[in-house]
Amino acid sequence: MAVRPTKPWMALDPANVARLGGQLGVYEVADGEGRVALIAYAGGRSPFGLRGELESQLAQRGAGWQFRVEVTMAYLTRWRELLMVHVADHGGPPPGNIDDGAVLGRMSPA
Repeated sequence: MAVRPTKPWMALDPANVARLGGQLGVYEVADGEGRVALIAYAGGRSPFGLRGELESQLAQRGAGWQFRVEVTMAYLTRWRELLMVHVADHGGPPPGNIDDGAVLGRMSPA
């Protein structure tokens, strides 16, 4: 698996969100230009898994956003890894992750 996400962005709309299953995993939400606004996860306490989390994001954000997901049982580890890669690439976390209190190590991805 690549350290950086490789899946294409999809429009954050009801049709794309409805296609998601109830699996556990991580997701990214970005604006229309691909700037990541949030890196989050659907964990064991997330009703309806990734679909439920992204339904909430759609309700909060509305049209014009995009998302991508990775299904993984190791969602907390992958979430921290994605945050560390974002910090290494951009100098800080995405705007939606500034106040979530994640304790991160350092990563120097190639």
